[in-house]
Amino acid sequence: MPNRHTRRTFIKLSAAAASLTAAELAHALPNGGRIAIVADVDSPLIASVPAQWAIGKLQDALTAKGVAPSDQGTSSFRVLVAPITSPLAKGFANLADVTRPETTALIPGHFKTVPAILVTGNDTRGIVHGLLELADRIRLADDPITALHLSAPIIETTPNKVRSVARAFLSETEDKPWFYDRAFWIAYLDTLAAARFNRFNLALGFGWDFPRGVTGDYLHFPYPYLVEVPGYEQVHVEPALQPGERQRNLEALQFIAAETARRGMDFQLGIWTHAYEWTDSPHSDHHIVGLTPEIHAAYCRDALAVILKVCPQITGLTLRIHGESGIPEGSYPFWQMLFEAIPAARSPDGNPRTIEIEMHAKGLDQRMIEIARATGMPVKAGAKFWAEHLGLGYHQADIRANEYPKAGVTGTFAVSAGERNFTRYGYGDFYQQNTGLDLLYRVWPGTQRHLLWGDPALAAGYGRAANFCGAAGMELCEPLTFKGREGSGHPGGRNAYADASLAPANLDTAKFAITYMLWGRYLYNPDTPPDFYHRYLKQAFGPAGPALESALAASSRILPLVTTAWCPSASNHEFWPEMFTPLSILPIVGKPLYGDNPAPHNVSAISPLDPQLFTTIDQHAKDLIAGTVNARYNTSEVIAWLEALVAISTQSLAAARTAAGKKARTPEFRRAEEDILILNGLGAYYANLFHAALLYSVLKQPGTDATSLRILDAYRRALASWSGMATRAESFYSADISYGSTPFRRGHWIDRLPAIQTDYAALEHYLSTAVDRNVPHSDGVMAPAYSAAPRPIITARHTTPDSFHPGSELVLTITTPPTATEAILWYRHVNHGERWLSTQMDKHSGTYSAAIPAPYTDSPYPLQYYFELRTANSATLHPAFNATLSNQPYYAVYRRIA
Repeated sequence: MPNRHTRRTFIKLSAAAASLTAAELAHALPNGGRIAIVADVDSPLIASVPAQWAIGKLQDALTAKGVAPSDQGTSSFRVLVAPITSPLAKGFANLADVTRPETTALIPGHFKTVPAILVTGNDTRGIVHGLLELADRIRLADDPITALHLSAPIIETTPNKVRSVARAFLSETEDKPWFYDRAFWIAYLDTLAAARFNRFNLALGFGWDFPRGVTGDYLHFPYPYLVEVPGYEQVHVEPALQPGERQRNLEALQFIAAETARRGMDFQLGIWTHAYEWTDSPHSDHHIVGLTPEIHAAYCRDALAVILKVCPQITGLTLRIHGESGIPEGSYPFWQMLFEAIPAARSPDGNPRTIEIEMHAKGLDQRMIEIARATGMPVKAGAKFWAEHLGLGYHQADIRANEYPKAGVTGTFAVSAGERNFTRYGYGDFYQQNTGLDLLYRVWPGTQRHLLWGDPALAAGYGRAANFCGAAGMELCEPLTFKGREGSGHPGGRNAYADASLAPANLDTAKFAITYMLWGRYLYNPDTPPDFYHRYLKQAFGPAGPALESALAASSRILPLVTTAWCPSASNHEFWPEMFTPLSILPIVGKPLYGDNPAPHNVSAISPLDPQLFTTIDQHAKDLIAGTVNARYNTSEVIAWLEALVAISTQSLAAARTAAGKKARTPEFRRAEEDILILNGLGAYYANLFHAALLYSVLKQPGTDATSLRILDAYRRALASWSGMATRAESFYSADISYGSTPFRRGHWIDRLPAIQTDYAALEHYLSTAVDRNVPHSDGVMAPAYSAAPRPIITARHTTPDSFHPGSELVLTITTPPTATEAILWYRHVNHGERWLSTQMDKHSGTYSAAIPAPYTDSPYPLQYYFELRTANSATLHPAFNATLSNQPYYAVYRRIA
């Protein structure tokens, strides 16, 4: 145990503390020295359960390295654990910098003439973060003693109040093993805490979007699986649960919640479904007996009250409140009654509790917000980030036309598919002032859910986007989310490896240690130095670490780029770019799979997920033929980016394989290698698919003639890329990687190959018989279709205003070199229900200026804007994307001056 002292002893000892320079500390502790952990246990922060748990993790790390913690008298180094107000902290520098919540500080110095490091903060989480940082440094170091040497104080804070991971129970077959496995939970929650997540969300009722055609349904309507509610003893599951099964489920929930709290994280319970009857579901595994519409709301309220009572660690609830919850939209009395359970909840000692209400933003209207606020609890809207996918590191500048508000919609989805349609896939209008709720972003499991992901630059971009315009933070639907959904689960683990040597059956999300580490640390601090990641890579992969980092980062950027620039469906149910169900180059005949995109629904017609900043393939073709200068990012640029990412990743992976030596045969290296190879194969496929579609679209423009051989050559390369990738993947992944019940949500890459081959043959036949191509093209017109025309680099200067005054015009200026001959200001309220406006800027001595009009600023919304800069023959946007495509390509001003 840590040394315990009275407050008086601490005062005496702290008088001897003095600052120690980095150079002195680097030589102060001899190898083989003994370390004492001195904790101010008289401080409530240090005596708290999370802090004591984290001290235990530090002790475990030292012990594992053969360093037994000693008492102060025999120690040659001391780790002091104390808040900034403790006498132990006196004499250490930089304490004035520790001001914000969750700030963590590791400050080198002396304690009673002995070299020391102070682990401090002004709250429990900050201290826990610091202790786990030290434990991580020791665990991953060759020499645990030198791991404690700091060249300077390390002080970090976070802009994101909420940094959450959601894990969903979706399959009785695949999820019961980890749900009941306490050893799994201990390791898993340790991983989240070490990555500095501060919330964990266990999501129930997430297995179906609609209660129709239901099969796998365990815990889908969760209450009767967890508790028996007094007065509703007739409510039960059929077929009946095994004796003791309901109690086992509840005990699992209680254990998970308690262990989450033990690590200083909030525990959020997600209840996504309140339907108790399945429609047209003759093959459902279970059904709920004993409920009627008359008692439904009261039962849910009382069941929730029981759960909140027996699980006091629940600090928040995530609720789907639109029609997919099973409750028709506009059923406000149901939610009003359900919410009665929340303010009535009490702690074990009888005190009122604070339980956050987070409502899924889709279809959320002011009436629902008012009902939630009437409870007196904190209220959040959980908005989707990049619809149901992974995009680049910013909020999409605009939504697609399909998501615009619609009038005259009735029925179960009258709100979310009607006038509130624009809330489905983004932040909607929830940034308006005085709504009484915070905004939280949820990264949906659409683009990449099965393959290893690890891009520090994009993770940092997400960390910045999480607090866009003062938002509360971000929740990540973790890797493997939706695995086994809709009754598609398989026994034997969720990783779906065909090669048993790659993973034990219980590997599960431990495969994604890199992913959790990057998301968590960069959500905590988007500017965090990469040392933590480099330490892990060195320990796991030795000299191959740097090259593998580069390979994985580049491959991890491929699918988010594809999704941003080209998105057949905003729904993850239809579009799964990681295992894409192919789309035809030719116009679609019959009902399209991807119906939420413009006709004729073929590759070149597909909308970007950000149509404000990216063009369609068809539009780019028209611009090429007409010679139109379009400042938006175009298909030729996307192709070039994809090709560059594949090349960087391929070269880096080869270097990593060489450097790894014998470690290249370890399961961990092989898992990373095979996933990178699949992602690179996908990148090459999409680049060549887009190239073929662009050439085809050029061919279809009046007065042009694209060479058929070039179209087919591009598509042949796409086909070869997919075929090579899928054939190799057959040896590593099972034949059914199942994320749903329909063929386009499950299967294997090799299953998609025949459709690509069929479409290639159809295109070849079309090109051999088409007769509308009789005007030769010029090489000048067609050249941009074969390679990206360089975007002009204009070094411009702009200072973002700190604030704006509603009702006053906001004057904006940008200074450019003489090559810029024109500037246009694009602006909009931060409201996805509105469209962008533009105005020509006036030029005075190299500086362009324009104003957002006073009536426009007089609104409850923040403002966002960017500049379009034109030269004599080209155009670009400012701010432009950075080299890693991870920055925000527009400005935002949300602070208001009354």
